[in-house]
Amino acid sequence: MSSASPTPLLEFMKRGGVEREVRLAAAQGVLSPRAYEQVMILRLLLDDPDREIRDVTENTLKRIPADALRRFLARTDVPDELREFFGSRGVLPAEGVIETPIDDEPLIAGPAAAPDGEEEKEEEQAEEGNDSATQKLAKMTFVQRLKAASKGTKELRAILIRDPNKMINAAVLSSPKLTDTEVEGFAKMTSVSDDVLRTIAQNRVWTKRYGVVLGLTKNPKTPLTLSLNLMNRLNDKDVSMLAVDRNVPEALRISARKRASAGANKKG
Repeated sequence: MSSASPTPLLEFMKRGGVEREVRLAAAQGVLSPRAYEQVMILRLLLDDPDREIRDVTENTLKRIPADALRRFLARTDVPDELREFFGSRGVLPAEGVIETPIDDEPLIAGPAAAPDGEEEKEEEQAEEGNDSATQKLAKMTFVQRLKAASKGTKELRAILIRDPNKMINAAVLSSPKLTDTEVEGFAKMTSVSDDVLRTIAQNRVWTKRYGVVLGLTKNPKTPLTLSLNLMNRLNDKDVSMLAVDRNVPEALRISARKRASAGANKKG
């Protein structure tokens, strides 16, 4: 997912209703794995109803190195509203146009950030096995699980995408470490929430992959309106198989049979 696109985690923060401890961690710059996401969330939290969160956010913004912030504001993915906001605070974009970097690191580490090498050590421990990762997650606070969802290992993401908390799911889908192969696997999972499948289906980058489209269409938990729409992008062979798939909703099977029949008549 491009850093220029609103991530699921950023969208979740925009909708509001986020717990105070999470907003406070975000205000400290702890949660966001990308510069774009970090700055956008900090800007959002400056209007938080909680005065302490507003003050912490303000202090975090002041800690961002001026040169790093000026280079960020010169990037092609930064909206004009954000440039105007920082311009009113006396911070102008660096000269020239800067393309969005592939490795989009946050501009500042929060005060609760792990010392150098500690996160890597935690990741290695999490990779020892699924059981140890599950046990590790069980001991984490909500904020720690949120950080693991966006910055942790593939094994942790595979567990946390099934977490009952929607914000944890959003953090997984916002992770810069998330691969297309993982998304394709999530699209096939019947153990994830409808919201996860809906988020994947509405992402134009992910649905360019045929495997993601096929996985979502065949997944009985995908909302029917999305499945019916995605079916139109399947090849004839997969539509024929869908027409007899007892695991999908009947309405989807009927639609698939109609398309398969229409295709057979054309060939005839």
